[in-house]
Amino acid sequence: MLDRNLHVALARELDGAERTRLQVEQFSRRFPNITIPDSYAIQREWVKLQLETGRKPIGHKIGLTSRAMQIASQITEPDYGTLLDSMLIRDGSEVEAGRFIVPRFEAELAFILARPLVGPGVTIFNVLNATDYVVPALELIDARIEQFDRQTKAPRKVFDTIADNAANAGIVLGGRPMRADVVDWRWAGALLSKNGIIEESGLGAAVLNHPANAVAWLANALAQHGEHLEAGEIVLSGSFTRPVACAVGDTFHADYGPLGTISVRFV
Repeated sequence: MLDRNLHVALARELDGAERTRLQVEQFSRRFPNITIPDSYAIQREWVKLQLETGRKPIGHKIGLTSRAMQIASQITEPDYGTLLDSMLIRDGSEVEAGRFIVPRFEAELAFILARPLVGPGVTIFNVLNATDYVVPALELIDARIEQFDRQTKAPRKVFDTIADNAANAGIVLGGRPMRADVVDWRWAGALLSKNGIIEESGLGAAVLNHPANAVAWLANALAQHGEHLEAGEIVLSGSFTRPVACAVGDTFHADYGPLGTISVRFV
């Protein structure tokens, strides 16, 4: 495992990349012996830096839970990151594109917890019982670490994505909040449009066969670090679409059918 001082130094690199909008080189290439525990340690140090500036944690995101996202990222296992209050984007608002490096939107479902979930042993039924409501969400992902190495063009590895807070940069909640027991979330889905053209579509079943399974996975993964999901947390269960690139002038509209819609515009 890498030295803790190196974890801190790499977290500072990520913080600098976010502020300057200049990507850093892949950690996995620079440190071939990096491990997944190293990556989560770097992520935790990055979160500490954000909290020191006054940001507050509001939940977690789960990534790479669907086959579509695993293919898009060339990564084969889930990961997770921390959601901060500064990441919230209001439904129907204009988003400044210059805040991000390579922004992309994904459609998913957010679980808002009424009670804590403490692993290990958390199941889909525990998740549904602990959920206050589920609401449509768009996750804005970004990359502070190069997606493709500047020299070899090799894609980043899961170590890089995890260290980079699982690529999270923003979250939009919208549509209709629904109780967990009144919708079959496997069949809940969305049409994601950019500038009036449907770019992606998908169903909740693409996320580990049921998006609540992803929340259970996260609760059990956090238990390995002596952590758990708190009441009131927002948990993004993972995308069931491939990411759609964003640029100045783009308008996004996610139609979740009976669950409502979400819209944002990049300026």
